Amino acid sequence: QALLAQGADILDIGGESTRPNAPSVSVQEELDRVLPVLEALQGCGIPLSIDTRKTAVMQAAIALGVYMVNDISALEEDGALQAVADSRVGVCLMHKQGDPSTMQQAPVYIDVVQEVQDYLLARAQMAQAAGIAAQRLVLDVGFGFGKTYAHNQALFKALPRLCALPYPMLVGVSRKSMLGEATGKPVQERQAASVAAALLAVQAGAAIVRVHDVDV
Repeated sequence: QALLAQGADILDIGGESTRPNAPSVSVQEELDRVLPVLEALQGCGIPLSIDTRKTAVMQAAIALGVYMVNDISALEEDGALQAVADSRVGVCLMHKQGDPSTMQQAPVYIDVVQEVQDYLLARAQMAQAAGIAAQRLVLDVGFGFGKTYAHNQALFKALPRLCALPYPMLVGVSRKSMLGEATGKPVQERQAASVAAALLAVQAGAAIVRVHDVDV
């Protein structure tokens, strides 16, 4: 409700933390967390997004009328591609290396920008082959998901190139550790850095920015 009052354009609802070292939760627990929220937000006046990597959660949220599926696994779970293809929702395909519980232990790339770009384009093509129209796709490079500070820096500097791909780009860096490393600020003091990063992302061509502080 606070985000609505602040003027959010989309509400992204998730029931499983995917920050580094976060434990996974069961399908039932995730459903128990998100379905009451989605039900309570029916008729709120703006599109709802479900942030999940689980096919069963996607299906339940789609049945409730969500506008978009936001999947850190880029529809890699069994049945996820078809679940979205069988609907009319949009989908955000994100890159990550490894699983959230271990992804920050030793991420390695030869060319992080090229590898992330190649993965996202491959997943987009797979989604289209499954019957998901290109107009329904959004991409996300996945800042902080199996990436060191140097990897995140390289990807952020490459945003003009990545945002020139033939799909809209979502950028989510709000409050993330990469901003803490850049500024030396703890998470509760990263608002200024988050705003600056969001503005730079939009300047580079980002179509959507995922933020905590909507009204600043």
